[in-house]
Amino acid sequence: MLRIHFTDVDLARTRVVHEPDPLWEIGQSLHRFQTRQGRWAYAHWYRGTCQRLREGGQQRVLREMLLPLFHRGPYYPDFLNPAESSEGLAAGLEAVLATPARRVLGELRTLAEFSGAPPRLPELARPDGRGELVRALRDYHDTAIAPYGEEIQARIDADRAVRCRALLDGGVEAVLAGLGPDIRWRRPVLHVGHPTVDRDLRLGGRGLKLIPSYFCWQTPTTMADPAMEPVLVYPLHQQPSPVRSAGASLAALLGGTRATVLRAAAAGATTGELARVAGVSASSISQHTTVLRDAGLITSQRQAASVLHTLTPLGASMLRANVG
Repeated sequence: MLRIHFTDVDLARTRVVHEPDPLWEIGQSLHRFQTRQGRWAYAHWYRGTCQRLREGGQQRVLREMLLPLFHRGPYYPDFLNPAESSEGLAAGLEAVLATPARRVLGELRTLAEFSGAPPRLPELARPDGRGELVRALRDYHDTAIAPYGEEIQARIDADRAVRCRALLDGGVEAVLAGLGPDIRWRRPVLHVGHPTVDRDLRLGGRGLKLIPSYFCWQTPTTMADPAMEPVLVYPLHQQPSPVRSAGASLAALLGGTRATVLRAAAAGATTGELARVAGVSASSISQHTTVLRDAGLITSQRQAASVLHTLTPLGASMLRANVG
C-alpha cells in the first residue's frame, strides 16, 4: 500500500496532465511484454507491435536492454522518468542523456538488488552507453507508442472530462476519490493499492501530478525516490480495446439525432444532457448511444450515478471530416 499524505497546499497544487507522458508510456508498455495479466485488453496493440519490432530488427535490443532496464517489479530506475518528459519525448530523452553518471550507477545497483539486472547495464553510465539507450528508446517509441498516439490522446481526453466534472461537483478531493477501485481517499491521505509497495509519501506542499496512462494496467505507480517530483501514474478507467471495424454499423449514424448526440459528446456529456440536447427521452437516447458505442464512435464511463459519454478517435475523426 502506498499512502500519499496531503496538506491543504498539496490539494491546491494537485493537477492532471493533458497529454501522455512518453517515457512513462514506454515503461508501462514494456511491462505489458512481461506479464499475461491484461494481455486481452492490449491484444490489438501487442500483435501489431510484436510484428513491427520483428520487422525492424529491434527484438535483441528489447530483450537485452529495454526489458531488463524497465523491470516489472517493485523498482525500476527513476532517471528513466524525468520531469522533462512532460514536455515531450525529445525533452525527456535529453534529460535521460544528461543524468549524472553517479546517479545512473546508483539506481542501476538498486535495480540489480531487485531483479539481478544483466552485467551490461552499468555501461549506461557512460555517455556512449547512454546515447545507445536514448536511440533505443526513440526507436521503440516510434514503433510501439507513436502509431497509437491518436487513440492514447483520445482516452486521456475522455479521462480528463471525467476529472473535470468531478472537480466541478466536489473539488480536488472528489477527483482523488474517483481515480480507480484500488485508490481510496481518506482525508488527508490517498491510499493506493500496490502489491509490492508499503510506504508513505509526504508531499510537503509540493502538490501531486496525476498522470493517466494508457498502458498502465490496474496498479498505479510513482517514483521510487520521495525527493523527486511527486507523481501518481494511474490506469485509465476505459481499458484499451481493438479498433473496431467501421463497416455496416456506421450506416445507422445517418440521421439528425445521432449526429447531434455525436457532436454533444465531443465535450463530454451525460445521458441526461444528451437527451436534453437532442430533445428525446432518456430511454431513447440510450438506444442512440448504444448504436454509437457499438460503431466505435463514443465511449461511456460510469461516474457515480451518471454515465459520461465522450468521443473515441474514430468519432473525433468523423466530426473533423464533417460527416453526419
